[in-house]
Amino acid sequence: MNNYETVFILTPVLSDAQVEEAVKKFEDLLKSNNCEIVAKENWGLKKLAYPIQLKKNGFYTLIEFKGEGTVVADLELAYKRDERVIRYLTTKLDKHAIEYAVIRRTKVKTAKV
Repeated sequence: MNNYETVFILTPVLSDAQVEEAVKKFEDLLKSNNCEIVAKENWGLKKLAYPIQLKKNGFYTLIEFKGEGTVVADLELAYKRDERVIRYLTTKLDKHAIEYAVIRRTKVKTAKV
């Protein structure tokens, strides 16, 4: 099993319920492909670095998961087919990136407390 991190941006015209439904759809896809979701972070509505499809903002979501390499193709195909997703990026994490992700998650948890 490999460690992956995926970030996707949803269109800003969605309501909070629609954003949660879209994120749940991708989580369910990962779970149905026997992936273990390590962490999920909702970064909220952020300004884009440059306009995408004439939109200047987007809802960012990060999901870290463990799974086989074949699941990435299925996940990215689902991103392409969903009109709510305006950008996505999935990367395989090496041992240094995994360590950094753990440190970053603990900082986020302590900052929220």
